[in-house]
Amino acid sequence: MPAMRFFALTSAALPLALIFLTSSFPAAAAEQPAAAAKKDVIVEQADAHNAPKQHLDQLFSQLKRERDPEKASGIANEIRMEWNDSGSATVNLLMQWADKAIEEKRNPAALDFLDEAIALKPDYAESWNRRATLNFVMGNYRKSMSDIERVLDLEPRHFGALSGMAAILSNSGNDQLTLKAWERFLDIYPAERTAQEQANTLAEKLAGNRT
Repeated sequence: MPAMRFFALTSAALPLALIFLTSSFPAAAAEQPAAAAKKDVIVEQADAHNAPKQHLDQLFSQLKRERDPEKASGIANEIRMEWNDSGSATVNLLMQWADKAIEEKRNPAALDFLDEAIALKPDYAESWNRRATLNFVMGNYRKSMSDIERVLDLEPRHFGALSGMAAILSNSGNDQLTLKAWERFLDIYPAERTAQEQANTLAEKLAGNRT
């Protein structure tokens, strides 16, 4: 599965894990290695910008109503952009470092950055989601599911996390729970074609098993 677009949905369960990562890797700070060596001096600073919840609510309302897949994808990308801003310059920088480390397959370093982002701002859902994606890619499904559950506690509409949940449940062979995860996804993002295909295939399979 293409490893870094958490929820650029594909037809196989493993590629679905990438849906967790809600965006492509942002341009990473070139000074990351030097800064990483001084992580102990990082101090949380307030960012003046906080994406209004009302705007996010409006985007989700639009996403739920939109039936054109291309238009819905544009709305989903706007939601991802909102998710990518933690409201903290320090946490945003840690997330960029984590993305760069993942891109370079330095997974232990990426986990360190994500752990620190979570410690600094535990109510920021995207740091948990990013760690869930990384744990999935590394085959740590139990840890990934634990992180996904935390994401959904903080943001129940996180379609990326729901896609990741479906991928993990599919790997475990639990078709009924996988279908429920996709149904929750489609209740939020009904125009996503791959999710529709996954849900339809599972529904037909389960119906056939009952006959």
